[in-house]
Amino acid sequence: MEQVKGVVKHIVLAKFKEGVAEEEIEKHIKEYANLCNLIEHMKSFEWGTDVSIENLHQGFTHIFETTFLTLEDRSAYVAHPAHVKFATAFLHIAEKIVVIDYVPRPEQ
Repeated sequence: MEQVKGVVKHIVLAKFKEGVAEEEIEKHIKEYANLCNLIEHMKSFEWGTDVSIENLHQGFTHIFETTFLTLEDRSAYVAHPAHVKFATAFLHIAEKIVVIDYVPRPEQ
């Protein structure tokens, strides 16, 4: 894979386990957002829920997007103790997640 440069988008799709209370999901979302205060490499964090009319979500209901300035910043975030602790707890309530990192490219 070629080395790419530029802003890095870290996308997480989450499908939560059946029976997990909405309050529990909201608690984890707040903890995820708070990582911006603990990990300097995170430049932005946004999240939302599926609003598609195509019904192709395959049970994934939540999407989270974090922005980093470089691939190295993304790697530092993944290894950061605050992220590791959060991710471990998050995985206990998630049935399935998909993680994709990409560098946005301009139209050609």
